[in-house]
Amino acid sequence: MGQVISFENHALANLRARVAAAEEANQDLIAFARGHSGAVASIHEAVLAAVETEGLDHLLHVVTQEWPQILGLDAVAVALFVGDKGIRADASGLQFVNPRVIARAVDGIDGVVLRSARRGHPLFGPACSLIRAEALVRLDTAPPLPSGLLALGQRAEQGFETRHGSELLVFLGRVLTRCMGRWLIP
Repeated sequence: MGQVISFENHALANLRARVAAAEEANQDLIAFARGHSGAVASIHEAVLAAVETEGLDHLLHVVTQEWPQILGLDAVAVALFVGDKGIRADASGLQFVNPRVIARAVDGIDGVVLRSARRGHPLFGPACSLIRAEALVRLDTAPPLPSGLLALGQRAEQGFETRHGSELLVFLGRVLTRCMGRWLIP
């Protein structure tokens, strides 16, 4: 006659493996949610700091000096151009730059670019050699306001590569352009 094969041990092992995989996925989801929540809170704090500024100089100071700490970054730079004028602001101050350099940098960006880098974007200025991960956010405005780029960088190699992170950074860029408009148009 035939032999009876017990599937109980195999089914139990399979069930244990599935429960372990589900638990691991659950822990990953909780870690992501905590990280995302922290990112949202940081963006909110950065936006509030920008909204509370009392002029364009103060806004650029907040963005380049306070946002790095608020957002947990190592460098933040803003590059703006309008007509034949271009400026770049970072932790070392404000410099005039060729507006074509900024225009070329902006042309390759649709919304936001998140990437690892051997060397950060040149618009980071002196900090570019230290940057290993960067987010470049396009700043679009209607004339007569300047357009440009918000550059966020960090020394640590890590991915900014999430869709939710991109949406938050686009929002941050839009708030920055609105705040600039408030101070540039009487």
